[in-house]
Amino acid sequence: MKPGTRDWLRRNLFSDGFSSVTTLALFVAALWWLPGLIDWLLLQAVFRPDAAACQAANHAGACWGVVAEKYRVILFGRYPYEEHWRPLLATALLLAVILASGLRLLPRGPLLAAWALALPAFILLMGGGAFGLVRIGSDQWGGLPLTLLLATLGMLLALPLALLVALGRRSQLPLLRGLCTLYVELVRGVPLISVLFLASFLFPIILPAGTSIDVLLRVQGGIVLFAAAYLSETIRGGLQGVPLGQHDAAAALGLGRWQAMRWIILPQALRAVIPSMMNSAVSIFRDTSLVTVVSMYELTGALSLALAGDAQWRSFQLEGYLFIGLIYWIGCHAMSRFSRGLERTAA
Repeated sequence: MKPGTRDWLRRNLFSDGFSSVTTLALFVAALWWLPGLIDWLLLQAVFRPDAAACQAANHAGACWGVVAEKYRVILFGRYPYEEHWRPLLATALLLAVILASGLRLLPRGPLLAAWALALPAFILLMGGGAFGLVRIGSDQWGGLPLTLLLATLGMLLALPLALLVALGRRSQLPLLRGLCTLYVELVRGVPLISVLFLASFLFPIILPAGTSIDVLLRVQGGIVLFAAAYLSETIRGGLQGVPLGQHDAAAALGLGRWQAMRWIILPQALRAVIPSMMNSAVSIFRDTSLVTVVSMYELTGALSLALAGDAQWRSFQLEGYLFIGLIYWIGCHAMSRFSRGLERTAA
C-alpha cells in the first residue's frame, strides 16, 4: 500500500478507536447488505417496458420497465405529448446556463447575457403563443422543467430580496428594522406548505373581483418569500461576523456607508456564508416537491400522475421514486460541488 493511501486511511477512517470500530462495522454491514441490493437493482431487474415480465418477477428484482414506459410523463407531466420537444429544449437550455455558471465556462458579461436570454427563452418555449408555438397554459407544465424553474427562479429572486431584508434589519431606522424583523419572524414561523396553501388558495380570495394571477406566479412568489426570509438571516449573520475594524478601515479610506458596504463589508460577509447559502439552494430545490399539494405536478407529482390510472404499473412506484431520487441526488450533489468550488475561489 502506498504511503499516501495509508496516511489517508489512518486520517479519515482509523484516526482513533471509535472511528476504527465504526469503519469496520460499516464495512461488515456493506458486505452483508450490498450483494442483495445489487442483485435486486441490476441482476434480477427487468429493464424493458414489459408489465407482464415485471409481474412475473414478483418484485424479486427491480422493475425499471416502469421508468422506460413512463419516463416522458414523469419528466414532463401533463404537457401535451406531441409538444414534448419544447420542455426538453427548454430544460436543456436552462441546464446549459446553470452548468456554464457552475463550471465558470463564460466570463461575467457573457454569462449575465446568457441568463438574460435563457430565462425568457425557457418561458417562451414552455408557454408558447408566439413564433408559431401553440399556447400551453402553465397548469399543464410539470415534471423536471417545472422543478428547475421553481428552484432556479426561487434562488435568483430570493437572493436580492434577502440582501435587502438583511440590510433592513441592521438599519438605524426603527420602522424599517421592525418591518423587516416582522417579515422574517412571520415567514420563519410557518412551514413552506402553509405558504403554498396561502398563495394558491387564500390569495385569490382577497384579490379584487375580476382580478386573477396565474397559479404558477403565486406559488413562485410564495417560494421566493419563504426562501428570502431564511437567506436574509444567513446574510445578516455574515454581516455581523465582519470585524468592526473593517468598518473603521473603510471610514479611514474616506468611503461612505454604502460605499463601504458595497466594496468592503458585503463581499466579506457573502464569502463567509457561501456554504450556508448553498444549503439554502439545496433546500429550495428539494422543497419544490411540496407544490404537489397545490395540484402542480413537478417530478414527484408527475410520477403519481403517470401511475394513477394504470393498474398494471402502479405496484412498481418504488422504482419510479428511486429514479426521481436519483435526479434529486444528482442536482444536490452538483450544487454541493459548485459550493466547494466557490469556497476555494473565495479563499
